[in-house]
Amino acid sequence: MKVSRIRMLRGPNLWSRHTALEAIVDCDPSERAIDQLPAFEVKLRERFPQLGFMRFSGKTEVVSLAHVIEHAALDLQAQAGCPVTFSRTIPTSDAGVYQVVVEYTEEAVGRMAFDFALALIQAARDEAPFDLATALHELASLYEEVRLGPSTGSIVDAAIAHQIPYRRMTEGSMVQFGWGSKQKRIQAAETSDTSAIAESIAQDKELTKNLLHAAGVSVPHGEVVTSADEAWRAAQAIDGPVVLKPKDGNQGKGVVANIRSEEQVRAAFEGTQAYGSQTIVERYLPGQDYRLLVVGNQLVAAARREPAQVIGDGIHTIEQLVALENKNPLRGDGHATALTKIRLDAIAIATLAAVNLDIAYIPKIGERILLRNNANLSTGGTATDVTEDVHPDVAASAVAAAQMIGLDIAGVDILCEAIYKPLEAQGGGIVEVNAAPGLRMHLQPSYGKGRPVGEHIINMMFPGGDNGRIPTVAVTGTNGKTTTVRLIAHLIHETGLRIGMTTTDGVYIEGRRIDTGDCSGPKSARNVLMHPDVDAAVLETARGGILREGLGFDRCDVAVVTNIGEGDHLGMNFIHSVDDLATVKRVIVQNVSATGVAVLNAMDPYVVKMRESCPGDITFFSYDPTHPVIVAHRAQDKRVVFFDGTDIVAAKGTEEIHRIPVKRIPMTNHGLLPFQIDNAMASVGAVWALGLPWSAVSSGLATFDSNANSAPGRFNLFQHRGATVVADYGHNPDAMRALVDGIHAMKPKRSHVVISGAGDRRDDDIRALTKILGNAFDHVILYQDQCQRGREDGEVLKLLQEGLIGTTKAKHVQEIRGEFLAIDTALEQLEPGDVCLILIDQVEEALAYLSSKVKA
Repeated sequence: MKVSRIRMLRGPNLWSRHTALEAIVDCDPSERAIDQLPAFEVKLRERFPQLGFMRFSGKTEVVSLAHVIEHAALDLQAQAGCPVTFSRTIPTSDAGVYQVVVEYTEEAVGRMAFDFALALIQAARDEAPFDLATALHELASLYEEVRLGPSTGSIVDAAIAHQIPYRRMTEGSMVQFGWGSKQKRIQAAETSDTSAIAESIAQDKELTKNLLHAAGVSVPHGEVVTSADEAWRAAQAIDGPVVLKPKDGNQGKGVVANIRSEEQVRAAFEGTQAYGSQTIVERYLPGQDYRLLVVGNQLVAAARREPAQVIGDGIHTIEQLVALENKNPLRGDGHATALTKIRLDAIAIATLAAVNLDIAYIPKIGERILLRNNANLSTGGTATDVTEDVHPDVAASAVAAAQMIGLDIAGVDILCEAIYKPLEAQGGGIVEVNAAPGLRMHLQPSYGKGRPVGEHIINMMFPGGDNGRIPTVAVTGTNGKTTTVRLIAHLIHETGLRIGMTTTDGVYIEGRRIDTGDCSGPKSARNVLMHPDVDAAVLETARGGILREGLGFDRCDVAVVTNIGEGDHLGMNFIHSVDDLATVKRVIVQNVSATGVAVLNAMDPYVVKMRESCPGDITFFSYDPTHPVIVAHRAQDKRVVFFDGTDIVAAKGTEEIHRIPVKRIPMTNHGLLPFQIDNAMASVGAVWALGLPWSAVSSGLATFDSNANSAPGRFNLFQHRGATVVADYGHNPDAMRALVDGIHAMKPKRSHVVISGAGDRRDDDIRALTKILGNAFDHVILYQDQCQRGREDGEVLKLLQEGLIGTTKAKHVQEIRGEFLAIDTALEQLEPGDVCLILIDQVEEALAYLSSKVKA
């Protein structure tokens, strides 16, 4: 058994909407049915008893080792606590070769689980041991390490419930919600609207207290000191129990409360020095410790916190009781669990010493032993929800405190006897205001009801039901994708929106190219959707990116499929037929939003069939208004776009909504180019779905010209010595047929074509190009392009020559080495009235060279 390739599918993909690992697994004949391996399943289940029933993805009930990898990788993740459910194994057309697909929630965990699955199978085959406990522990530990913590996770969950897209930006807790100009970001419980100045103020406990006092909020009296002597003098001035805490602290670190003696004060001061040179000494407020969570301008949750403690049983020492309590499955390290483990550190020992105890003391039955005077969960404390008990005056004070500091999300710490009474009446007060407060105590309190605080934060970030999305159009197909993308982008831009666009020749933001090369994959799509200056996105979505990584978005408002043609990379990546190709390109239709639209070519049966997979509505477009699909769709009162011979017509049922004469659409060459009319119709259907005003649509079509600047390599027209030169990037049989029709409509005196072939196509696909052209052009110039893509020198030229055998029109055929020399040769042969089609390979370089020789 051999694994030849592993891909991580990070977006909706060919198999599902889940993130998934896809592996190509090659099994020897003896491995294609585990029944042929003596007692293999018994040995396997001895090593992994939790392995579930192995389902069958194909039509056969024969379980191969590839199927075993699939189920083992999925079930190992599930046993480690990962929420995964989807997997699949698909036999390919190659005997013994399978595509294994396994869902993951965290990429590193999915990859580790797959590796463990391979090791498990090898152990079963070799009758060697497999340490299941260690494997599950490593998977669970990695999952806890890399997954989002409870605070961030609750916000992400709320965003998902509101259908707000999100993207994790780091391995930590930084997450982007929404797209383009509507995006917001969080890190833990801080948002992109959280002021850095407000955070800095909250970090400075003394400044916070002074501001709150100025706002009339009740706070304890105290001062900042820098030495133990100053600390003791300040404590004497307060003349009562005091609290010492770092001036710039968080999570209760270094806080010692309710102390009086000089020895205690000096020891507490030394404890605070680990967190900064300045220490606050302030009056100790008796009563309960409360944390109130303020989001925006409202109190959304409140909890009463209790310090870390143990209850005596008359048998165990304090040290032993702590160890027993830390075995509680609700307690863990950090913030991943509902409770944090109790630490027997210097502060705990000092707290015990203050009441003349040590860790060897055996508490009586029911005796409560406090190990901290502060009640933070991060130091082992517990929390009880009291949200419904908070007095309105206390809630108002907490909101006022957050707003005085300038925090949009704040954890306000209050000490008072009863949260259901006003603070001043009972001598209580606000002791801290915290930026980036932990949400765990409100989500999963030790006692009481959890509160949907993530929901409140999302509602603050995206008020009024906003989902943070920008208009997003995905375009795929065999031919016309780039022109259609550029035209849709141009039409949307007419409304004043800022456009982000991906194409096979780059990424563009507001007309400025920010990346070059083939940018029709998911990475480029994600980059556009992350850009803050993008109000709408139009994304060319090619086959390769879908197969390699899935989509770069979770769903789109509009999916456009121009056509599905033969010869587009068939024979690669197990895509052997047009049916296979249609299945891949159908992915964008499957991921249209429920309120979105798929714009489909009614004259292409492969595209028409995609309507069955669309969650939203369908708009069909057609060059033939009488096509049965158009007629039937109109009969159902649905939207269609068609060409009636003079106009592009948008209609809903029997009602004609808008007409646009093709003579006013320059890219159609006064209506002579059927394939450009198709591209225009697809674009009209897309922007109609987005609700663009028809005035903008008409003006946009009239101002878009398919020239070397607006659509490089897409039927760019030049004039040379009275002849017309057409430069195009077409490279498959369907494109050739469309170009032939376009050239024929121009009624040339003589026709010329300059062509090469891409070496990464099948032999028959390369021959098909010149077979079509040899029956349509008088003069044919074959050239060998710069990159042969794995072919031997002269091999592509030979295949192109073979395609010309038996063709009827080509009177003159030449072979040239080099694209620019081929262009020069063709230009020298042109006469007035001729038309020359140049199929360019290096788009930018060839267009620049042509521009230097001829005029547009």
